[in-house]
Amino acid sequence: MRWGLAWLVVMTVGTGAMAAPPDGPGEAFFEQKVRPILVASCVKCHGSKKQESGLRLDARSALVRGGDNGPAIVPGDPSKSLLIQAVNHQGDFAMPPNRKLSDEQIGDLELWVERGAPWPGGDSPVAIRSGAITDEDRRFWSFQPVADPPVPATVDRVWARTEIDAFILARLETGGLKPSPPADRRTLIRRASFDLIGLPPTPAEVNAFVADPAPDAFARVVDRLLASPRYGERWGRHWLDVVRYADTAGETADFPVREAHLYRDYVVDAFNRDMPYDQFIREQIAGDLLAATAPARHAELVTATGLIATSRRFGFDPQNYQHLTIQDTIDTVGQSVLGLSLGCARCHDHKFDPVSAADYYAIYGIFDSTRYAFPGSEEKNRPRDLIPLVPPAEAAARQKVYDETLARLAAEAVGGDARRAASEQARLMLQKAGPFPVAYGVTEGTSHDVRIQKRGEPTMPGDEVPRRFLQILGGDRVPPDSGSGRLALADWLTRPTNPLTSRVMVNRVWQHHFGRGLVATENDFGRRGLAPTHPELLDHLARRFIERGWSVKSLHRLIMLSSVYQTAGAGDSAADLLARFPRRRLDAEEIRDALLFTAGTLDTTPAGPHPFPPVETWGFTQHSPFAAVYESNRRSIYLMTQRLKRHPYLALFDGPDPNSSTPRRSVTTVPTQALFFMNDPFVHEQAAAFARWLTSAEPDAQARLRLAFEVTLSRPPSADDESDSLAFLAAERKDLEASGLASLEADIFAWSALARTLYSRNEFLFID
Repeated sequence: MRWGLAWLVVMTVGTGAMAAPPDGPGEAFFEQKVRPILVASCVKCHGSKKQESGLRLDARSALVRGGDNGPAIVPGDPSKSLLIQAVNHQGDFAMPPNRKLSDEQIGDLELWVERGAPWPGGDSPVAIRSGAITDEDRRFWSFQPVADPPVPATVDRVWARTEIDAFILARLETGGLKPSPPADRRTLIRRASFDLIGLPPTPAEVNAFVADPAPDAFARVVDRLLASPRYGERWGRHWLDVVRYADTAGETADFPVREAHLYRDYVVDAFNRDMPYDQFIREQIAGDLLAATAPARHAELVTATGLIATSRRFGFDPQNYQHLTIQDTIDTVGQSVLGLSLGCARCHDHKFDPVSAADYYAIYGIFDSTRYAFPGSEEKNRPRDLIPLVPPAEAAARQKVYDETLARLAAEAVGGDARRAASEQARLMLQKAGPFPVAYGVTEGTSHDVRIQKRGEPTMPGDEVPRRFLQILGGDRVPPDSGSGRLALADWLTRPTNPLTSRVMVNRVWQHHFGRGLVATENDFGRRGLAPTHPELLDHLARRFIERGWSVKSLHRLIMLSSVYQTAGAGDSAADLLARFPRRRLDAEEIRDALLFTAGTLDTTPAGPHPFPPVETWGFTQHSPFAAVYESNRRSIYLMTQRLKRHPYLALFDGPDPNSSTPRRSVTTVPTQALFFMNDPFVHEQAAAFARWLTSAEPDAQARLRLAFEVTLSRPPSADDESDSLAFLAAERKDLEASGLASLEADIFAWSALARTLYSRNEFLFID
């Protein structure tokens, strides 16, 4: 057990080698929630032109400094902040004086202060960006066409075995640095296995690779892992993070969405099949429209639009807050595909990037012309408008038969008791089954342009804007007679001349191999983001990505067969320049899946739907919302993901935020993580299963110990490991037998205790 606590201490040091990028979520919250309140309700009387009571509210420093009555905010403590008292109309203060802010607005301000009052742009005032796009905007690096830079020459021509290596090595040589030596083979195969399938290699796989002298040995390992069905489960999870996947709707009662899992499974399958990335994006934006020309794939294409349908719902009756759901759609599509925070332009022109409110509402019109499936809510507690998984003509025919059958059964129910009862089990069963299977997706609505919503309020309409795309990238209008415009949007996002889509995706793939992207703000390629560390390499990869048919698996091969990917973790401390391979902790899913895998308890059968309660029993409210945790031995991607109440295990180990796009997992170090390995029943169950398997697989203690180390750590025990472990086992057995346990039972308990110490080692929890 001492090793579990040691992990907690060492982990603090182990994760500090690479600085985190700026905190985007807090700043996005300010832009979307707080800035509009300050602009609309505060700065007229407390801004640059007028400062009643000596108070300015248009800069963070001014808020902290305060006015005649003292500081307006105490970052981190809403209860001591005069601003919060004032907006609550408490005591002698009442702001705004003639009307009180809504409860939601007050809650947003309180949460902002509680989070430390993050303020984008340092301490810049809240004046909003306006005016035409400038030449400086157009010259910004991410809006430039993807270049095809020459591969640089290097002094060391042996190490630079690929073009990627040449770009990396050229930067190192400029700084007088040398790359680390190659990683040993056990480290390399463990690294590759977790990277591609999220699971450790088996001892047989490790030993085969270590003993293989062929020059293409590692290439064959990579190909084997890419061909595994576990690959799609691993890389599908990365995409689900970015598109904020959840199995519940997110409105006040957080209604379950029975069909959401179909979109999750579509994503897994798309990665396994190496679906071209441009096709992957097009299907998620406009799959229902593409289905018209591919009826054999109708169900799959309709399911793909779950990207849009799983947008978060808000309020007591989400249909009254559809403008917020559409904002979530626009923000998610913008960040995931383009690396731009388009949602910040809902209330005003984007403060930093050349994205206007007109741009936002031009795209808003596309999604407002789209019909979203309705998941149910406290006001209307049954789902409706779900999308048939059969083509329209077949759906209409099935609906006709369904309606006629229900009518017949209803008529028969007026007969005698036996006949009435039979007609009523039959009617209920038919209603439960429905006329056809459905997906949580979207389809075409009534096509129309929309008006700008001043300050983001639907009740304050401005000028009408035609549906089109971003002005900075051409501003192409939605062609006439093209319905909502989603298919045209999908084509625009994925055309090879779009400078953002390919860059953003290759940057994400690089990030998940090296811990951070070449652009370390993976969701923000705008002015608030960080510039690429290797801009020429980024464009080189983006060009190769497109030229090779947008194949993500080809991109993996390109990266993983480079020398830079295969370096050891020790060497010059230039993490940003990749002189060495950066160490990383396993994420939440990898930890849980590795425990199941090494214990032999991982269930790899198809997951299917979650065991939600029957829909006819739904009556969830904001005071009694849906909440559940469904235990399973399947991979963690298949755990039920709730929006408003995170899974306790995923919350403990920094799982994704299901309310917003998560481009990068945070890595916290808290005592409860170490205690998890000591006390959690799940860990004890896996350790016990592992111990039972070990004792049956190897009768000899030394051979059994070697197997235990090879399964969990991908290496045999050292001499010190062996002596310490055997002494530990002997002491455990002695104590257990003294308590009255039989010898065989004590042996299993002792090996189970040893297994827990292996699970809590840094070697198990970190990738080198």
